[in-house]
Amino acid sequence: MTSAHSHGFVAGKLRLALALTVVILIVELLAGVLSQSLAVLSDAGHVFTDLAALGLAWYATIQAQRPADAAKTFGYHRTEILAALANAATLLVIVLVIAYEAVLRFQHPQHVQPLLMSAAALVGIAVNLYIGYSLRGQHGSNLNLRAATLHVFGDVGAGVGVIAGAIVIALTGWYGTDPLISLFIAALIARGAWDILRETVDILMESTPRGLEVEEMVREMTRVPGVVDVHDLHVWAISGGMRVLSAHIQMDDQRLSECEAHVENLNQMLRRNYSIDHSTLQIESACCAMDLYCDLSNTADHRHSAGSGLEAYPR
Repeated sequence: MTSAHSHGFVAGKLRLALALTVVILIVELLAGVLSQSLAVLSDAGHVFTDLAALGLAWYATIQAQRPADAAKTFGYHRTEILAALANAATLLVIVLVIAYEAVLRFQHPQHVQPLLMSAAALVGIAVNLYIGYSLRGQHGSNLNLRAATLHVFGDVGAGVGVIAGAIVIALTGWYGTDPLISLFIAALIARGAWDILRETVDILMESTPRGLEVEEMVREMTRVPGVVDVHDLHVWAISGGMRVLSAHIQMDDQRLSECEAHVENLNQMLRRNYSIDHSTLQIESACCAMDLYCDLSNTADHRHSAGSGLEAYPR
């Protein structure tokens, strides 16, 4: 499946998810008001943010399909990362609001209707499970969809918590269960949101992609015939599933045309072993600075000896 076709398929799934989420929101708002349950209203508030999250995810998916241009030479893939960051941050704000309301309910318990709570939660669970599993198979390493899917599965967990709370209230009459379940929901949401927030910040900071061992990769690069040394290395991610690399490669003194085969071998190894589909390798015959990592703050003093920097081969 091509990238464009994949994005189009995902966009269609997100539109369906938006429509179904509107149905859940209406049901839970009515049930929350009628039952006076904070747990149901908290979940309804989370569902409302789902609308924004899914809408943002859909918009970002559409934008990511735009081709690179003079203004955005890497394309618009980072739109999905920004959407994931916004969704994760929104989830953390929701957690604080739910926790605050739960503390107030502990201080001033309110009677709730457990049967109505359970009915609303069951509707939400059924629809959210359908939405969640529809999206889950699509996101892979796509942080944008992961954040949107977390919103949805957070609602599933919340629904299960609401039903459990309703059962306890029906059996014991202890209404403190309602805010207690709300805190459980908040903790569940916070954990997933924090993981996505950290990963999106890593990508925006152009950190080394998670799970990639740089030293091991460099050792493999230097095993390629003709490669003497690797330095000025940069490896980062444009989006969750798009890794890129640039490096200076010192090679044996040979014709420039002979280097092309070695460069292609490097690119194939990087693609096969490290999922790096776009690499830019500058070939050199000699260099005066052998640091593996380039200190960009000292670029004014960074000079290569004559005969270096013969050619660059982007892939």
